[in-house]
Amino acid sequence: MNSKKVIFQVHRISKANREEVLEKAEKDLAAVRDQHISRLVKELQGTDFWKLRRAYSPGVQEYVEAATFFKFCQTGTLLNLDEINASLLPLSDPSLEPLQINLLDYLLGLADLTGELMRLAIGRISDGEVEYSERICRFVRDIYRELTLLVPLMDDGSDMKTKMDTMLQSVVKRENACFSVRVRGSEYIPLLGSSDPSSFLVGVSDVEL
Repeated sequence: MNSKKVIFQVHRISKANREEVLEKAEKDLAAVRDQHISRLVKELQGTDFWKLRRAYSPGVQEYVEAATFFKFCQTGTLLNLDEINASLLPLSDPSLEPLQINLLDYLLGLADLTGELMRLAIGRISDGEVEYSERICRFVRDIYRELTLLVPLMDDGSDMKTKMDTMLQSVVKRENACFSVRVRGSEYIPLLGSSDPSSFLVGVSDVEL
């Protein structure tokens, strides 16, 4: 729940408030790690926590989604699994095996990230930031392409395979939106800047073709 609040916070980002939004999101994400992930670590350290993964996996996936979403909006890059696990090491007792997020939970969170990036891309189009939306589209397309090579090889990938279908839908929605503005923008001139709530192109300035 608290990770989802971080995601909502990041979605408020715009050219005018970027630094303010990211600063608050960074503090909120740190609070999730220090207050909630740390409780999970303390409860599970010293146990066979891999056997209990199903009990805490949804919350971990949400944390991965929030952390990677924040990282992309801050730097335009992907937060990898090693970086996430390195940030969790200080939460663990050095004398015990540290709780680490496993690859499957990371990939499941990454799959959910693409949905948030789809919403961000559509929002950026509405604000006239077409180039930024296209960069998001390329970023998500790269993630999807790499995962299509990996997922068929996964032994415990049933959840991941389901999310791949949703991810493909997100990629298509983003590409269609960018295509409509960049290639066929002149056809939407009557809608550009109108108050018609049914169009995702509301408020988008015209582009050069």
